[in-house]
Amino acid sequence: MGKSLKGKELGAGFYQRKDGKYCGRFYDRFGVRRYIYGKTITETREKLNTAIYEDKMQMNVADNSITLDEWYHKWLEIHKYKIIAPSTRVQYEGIYKKHIQPDFGRMKLKDIQALQIRGKLVSLDKEGFGYETQNKVRILLLDMFDKAVLDNVAIKNPVRKIKVVRDEEKEPRVLNGQEQSEFFDTCKGTFYDNLFTVGVTSGLRPGELYALMPDDLDFKKKVIHVTKSLSYQKFDGDTKKTFHMGKTKTKSSYRDVPMNKRCEIALKKQLMQKRVVAGKGSAKPLKGFENLIFTTKFNTPINSQIYCDAIKVIVSEINLMKDELEQFDTFSGHCFRHTFATRCFEAGIQPKTVQKYLGHATLQMTMDLYTHVLENHLSDEMDKLEDRMDTIELLGDNIAEERYKREYEKEFLLSTKSSKIG
Repeated sequence: MGKSLKGKELGAGFYQRKDGKYCGRFYDRFGVRRYIYGKTITETREKLNTAIYEDKMQMNVADNSITLDEWYHKWLEIHKYKIIAPSTRVQYEGIYKKHIQPDFGRMKLKDIQALQIRGKLVSLDKEGFGYETQNKVRILLLDMFDKAVLDNVAIKNPVRKIKVVRDEEKEPRVLNGQEQSEFFDTCKGTFYDNLFTVGVTSGLRPGELYALMPDDLDFKKKVIHVTKSLSYQKFDGDTKKTFHMGKTKTKSSYRDVPMNKRCEIALKKQLMQKRVVAGKGSAKPLKGFENLIFTTKFNTPINSQIYCDAIKVIVSEINLMKDELEQFDTFSGHCFRHTFATRCFEAGIQPKTVQKYLGHATLQMTMDLYTHVLENHLSDEMDKLEDRMDTIELLGDNIAEERYKREYEKEFLLSTKSSKIG
């Protein structure tokens, strides 16, 4: 039994401190002793009853003092351990430090409200950041709060009902037939010609292309074994950006991609080219990357910047002979992947098959990414149907014409002869 400073009995769990405040205490559902304070014993009892009710109804948290910064590090080290690739971790850290930490890092989880998050997304939009950036911020916070609720450090997820609306569907850059022809006519015989050809005939991601080694090629079965990806980034423990050989993007990215004849020839030519590059007294290759098929002229690994620069060289060459209004727009290495997928759909290959070629986790991902291509393909197919319908209609007209000649004209001629006789 606790007592007031004057010795009055206050009841079990209550007492009065030397500063005059009253205190009530209880053990919550997490086994933690909680202290409730008030200016009067009545106020303290009311607060204690509310706290006990919230505990019973699971409306409280294990730690209501944790900040978003503190939780971010726990979330990353515990919930994302061995789940995300190192390159994905780098992306998460970049998004958090640039777009989330400055506004919410020092705030307690319990104080972050949906209105504040909506406000942040609006400010990103006003600053010119597009749908992709806004949605990455939303997804990162959504998962962090989901895990916080799961671990009883947050009562609810303020991001749960927030959506980011794409103002307009951004179609992936795809080379049309003329552009593809111009590009490959111009790059023919250049150092990276084989790399470009394999990219556009296999649909491999740039990092998957850079990582290819001779053991990944099966010329008997005519397939490429896609098992890894090469990235150029600064990971934990690195002093600067460096090359890392890692897993493919997702589990479904482990796949066998068929080689068509152009792809097969380009790969064989590249194997011979690599032998020449490696034997030219070039710099000693990086340890672990000695067997890469695609390299620079110095037998060093390729990264996305080198890939884009090589493409720009060809585009610049094309534009030398073009009018200002007809300039060929440059593009990234990923454009070859999109072009490959588009050619597949134009050839009538089923979306499920294209999904497997590309290594997408779901068919929906493929359908969402190439909706515009599929719509055009469906329109073309409808034109074919219309042509077929017209052919059938024409056939019906021909049949009617033949029947007319065979029956009506014969009857007409007979009636004419009878009238003449009469």
